[in-house]
Amino acid sequence: MTTALVTGATAGIGAEFARQLAARGHDLVLVARDTARLESAATQLRAYGVAVEVLPADLADDDGCARIEWRCGEGVDVLVNNAGLGTKGAFHEVDRDSEEHLLRVNVRAVLRLTHAALPPMVARGSGSIVNVSSVAGFAPGARAATYSASKAWVTNFSESLHLQYAEQGVRVLALCPGFTRTEFHSRADMDTSGIPDRMWLQADDVVRTALQDLDAGRSLSVPGAQYKAIVAATRVIPPSVQRAVLKALQ
Repeated sequence: MTTALVTGATAGIGAEFARQLAARGHDLVLVARDTARLESAATQLRAYGVAVEVLPADLADDDGCARIEWRCGEGVDVLVNNAGLGTKGAFHEVDRDSEEHLLRVNVRAVLRLTHAALPPMVARGSGSIVNVSSVAGFAPGARAATYSASKAWVTNFSESLHLQYAEQGVRVLALCPGFTRTEFHSRADMDTSGIPDRMWLQADDVVRTALQDLDAGRSLSVPGAQYKAIVAATRVIPPSVQRAVLKALQ
């Protein structure tokens, strides 16, 4: 039986990864801060006939991150670095500690858990890592500068690791969704009322696309035709034009 470790596993994209991986027959290790929600999720997921381990941890905390690092180092077949957060407001308006907290979860935890999980994967010649990034990482952020930068790092990091380890049997995928119906925006107190319905994705579709792309050996997954078009545009539109468009949107 193979084991998948999912961070941020109690809601949104993380919860959907847990469900779809359980449906594929993977035992699970669920990581999140809320013990009660972890236990509730574990109870539901055991209905798939898989073993479920719960590990409460705050990945922004040194001890919490170290605890999950240790579990990754013990060996997992699939690692999904899904935990992440955003901030609200212009950079100078956001408390510096909040920005550093974002980087500890969005960047440092991804680096540390990936670094811990890779040696056993390389040793046995198989394994999969999915790092949840965002289309926000493909262009400068009109408001959320640190968030956009953190996701640019996750995407580049993941694609770089794919180049390094694909021939050794380890697949690394950057998943870059756009606006997805989850708790993410409400937790960051973001007003999403002006976002058209056509721009919203559903978490189950996002994860299904990601797993299909992972199975196909791709390094990048961008769910939704609308977001594929946006990402393609960022690769050909000159930076000066991108900045003008983003300024107008802001």
